[in-house]
Amino acid sequence: MLHRLYAWAAGLSTSKSAEAWLAGIAFVESSVFLVPADVLFIPMVLARPERAYRLAAVATIASVAGGIAGWLMGFYAYEAIARPVLAFYGKQEAFEHLRSYVDTRWIALLLLSSGFTHFPPIKVVTILSGVVHVNLLVFICLATIARGARFFLLGALLQRYGAVALTFIKKRRSSIFAISAVAVVVALLGYGLVRQL
Repeated sequence: MLHRLYAWAAGLSTSKSAEAWLAGIAFVESSVFLVPADVLFIPMVLARPERAYRLAAVATIASVAGGIAGWLMGFYAYEAIARPVLAFYGKQEAFEHLRSYVDTRWIALLLLSSGFTHFPPIKVVTILSGVVHVNLLVFICLATIARGARFFLLGALLQRYGAVALTFIKKRRSSIFAISAVAVVVALLGYGLVRQL
């Protein structure tokens, strides 16, 4: 099923309404959807590199808007909507674990790690932000920085290096993910230790 969803999303990149689809997928990725906007964003930038920053802006704005929807679900409708969504994706246990100790500074780190490594999934972080009542304006600022950094950096690399950058990323995806994950874990542990002092 997941493979079909990826193929479907990637196929949309050549349609006339590709930008609208990009915005839609970026929006729902941040609140309820499993497929990342990258599967549409990357082929669109490779096809039209001159539009890289425009597409990055579209993806960022839509992703932040979706994040706000996730925040609202967590804040106002956790039991009715958010919990079933998390349970559907098998993220309920991880969510409850995170919920037990996060605050705004943890959310900032989680948003950054989600933006660069998709770990934890962005929908988990946005819903969690609402559940623990992170200030909405603070959340919007953090989400804009995190998601903007991801899309604009990826867009800039693809615009400058094209398919070479994509090949490099794909060949070293596991290494890049591992390094990013280690950096995130070190940052989170460091933050946790500082809080104990």
